[in-house]
Amino acid sequence: MEPVVLSLGGSILARDEVDTAYLRKLAKILIGMSSKYKFYIVTGGGKIARYYIRAGRELGADESFLDEMGIEVTRLNARMLITALGDHANHAPPKNYDEAVHAGRAHSIVVMGGVSPGITTDAVSALLAERVKAKRLVNATSVDGAYTADPKKDPGATRIPKMTHKELLELVSRSPSGAGPSNVFDPVGARVLERSRISLAIVDGLDLPNLRSALEGKEFKGTLVS
Repeated sequence: MEPVVLSLGGSILARDEVDTAYLRKLAKILIGMSSKYKFYIVTGGGKIARYYIRAGRELGADESFLDEMGIEVTRLNARMLITALGDHANHAPPKNYDEAVHAGRAHSIVVMGGVSPGITTDAVSALLAERVKAKRLVNATSVDGAYTADPKKDPGATRIPKMTHKELLELVSRSPSGAGPSNVFDPVGARVLERSRISLAIVDGLDLPNLRSALEGKEFKGTLVS
């Protein structure tokens, strides 16, 4: 089966209100496609992780410890998706890439969270894509693509339908550092994708038909980096 990596933002999985209907629909799509594709899914921490990181920072924790807190939240989000997928996925989130590869030998869908301090889940998904020799990575996030500026802050921002890996690196090079950043994609992950020539699709994770098209490598609304 063709390996495909999905970076699923915590902003999609854990929103203000519990949305189990969305998780069931997403699980149904992934299960239905899993006879053709081997899915490796990396879940982010979202606002829940940022809440703990912000509180921990105010209490004096160092950045490495804050990263560990965020990683725990990403793994909790992974367990929530695993619950929706049932026996079609691994039952515990792998804690490193070797464990993820091993889980992929027994399951058609592998779900994991973060791996180690200093590495965002975007970067984890890119490194995992390298490891499993995936040709494409889909980043399902809370916006419908990469923009010239933050569309939530700048009404004049425009979506970029296509760009090169180099252009993506230039766009994310101004991203903030530290635990819990919120960017269109992580700079480290972008460099990994460039060196291995892995395509990246950035899509609105709540638009499930469009997300499915991106996972299949078909035409989609969002941003294609290649």
